Parts: sequence; structure tokens; C-alpha cells
Amino acid sequence: MNILFAETLKKLRTDKGLTQHELADQVYVTRSTVARWETGSRMPDAAMISRLSSCLDVDAGLLLSIASESSEVPNVIMVDDRKIILSGGLPILKEVLPNAAVTGFTRPSEAIEFARFNRVALAFLDIELGKKSGLDLCRTLLEINPRTNVVFLTAYSEYSLDAWSTGATGFLLKPITPEGVRNQLRNLRYPFPSGG
Repeated sequence: MNILFAETLKKLRTDKGLTQHELADQVYVTRSTVARWETGSRMPDAAMISRLSSCLDVDAGLLLSIASESSEVPNVIMVDDRKIILSGGLPILKEVLPNAAVTGFTRPSEAIEFARFNRVALAFLDIELGKKSGLDLCRTLLEINPRTNVVFLTAYSEYSLDAWSTGATGFLLKPITPEGVRNQLRNLRYPFPSGG
């Protein structure tokens, strides 16, 4: 069962404003077939993925790579140079994302090393990380894995314009709350099974 593909397909379909029935008509399958793809109980074959990519205006290679990924536990990281912020934020992330592996880092270098060996689905990054900028860390994480969703955390709303230029998917003012995290999850560029 590939939940990542299922959720991605559903998001692409809804972003195009198509119902399951309309998508089914365009790729010549039944609505129940699309429904099974979107629950992860069935996977389309390579030829059908090519047809879906044309219909949804998305790269076939991207859809194929998502389809080939396993249903592994998503990695979620939080990077903040203040331990007190991590100790308050990590339990909230674990509450909202019970099926994710949630890890905190106080140093950007540790987060980068982690990301090199673990696919990071979602990163919550402080913008001011001592000598290193969270904006630079975001760019590095996206170089490692362009499908990482990045949400910036800060106490200063004036950073929001700079944050958007990095390829981030969201912006959250501190202190983080469960509802704030849930709102960010609804707007991820690359959805993943959150279990929340």
C-alpha cells in the first residue's frame, strides 16, 4: 500500500478541480478504480501513470518515483538553536504526527547530516540559528531532497517575505500549537501520511 502516492494523486486531482469521476473518464477507468488509487489499496501500472501525468499536467517521472517509494515512516525534523523551544515543540509535533519519526536538532550541521541519510518529509526550521541562517539551511535541505516540505518557525513576522523566496511551503509564528501545525499540514506541497 503506497499512501504517499495515494495522497499525492488526490491532491493533484483536487488542485486541478476534478472529481474522481471526471478523472476516471479522462483516463478511461471507473470511478472506483480512482478511489482505490487514492486510498492506496491499488496502484496504477506504468502506462496508466503516464496517462495520469498527462491529465494532471505533472511529470510522469515524478509520479513513477512516488509510486515506487515504499510506505515508510515519514521523517519530520525540527531545528532550533534553543533547547527550550525544541523541548516545547517536539511533543506537539509528536501529538499531531503520531505515525512520523520526529527528531530535533540544535545545530544545522546535524540536521544536514541526518537529511543526507534519511529522507526528510517535513522540516520545521527556526530562521535565526546562531551563526547559520534557517533560510540557508532550507536551501541545503532542498538540494538534498527537493520533495522536503519546509515550514519556517520564528517569533518575527518580518522574516516572512525572505522565507518565501527559499522554496518553503509554510510559515509559523512561535510558539507552535497543534492547530497551527495541522493548518500547515493541509498546505504541504508534497503531502505524506501524517496519521494525525
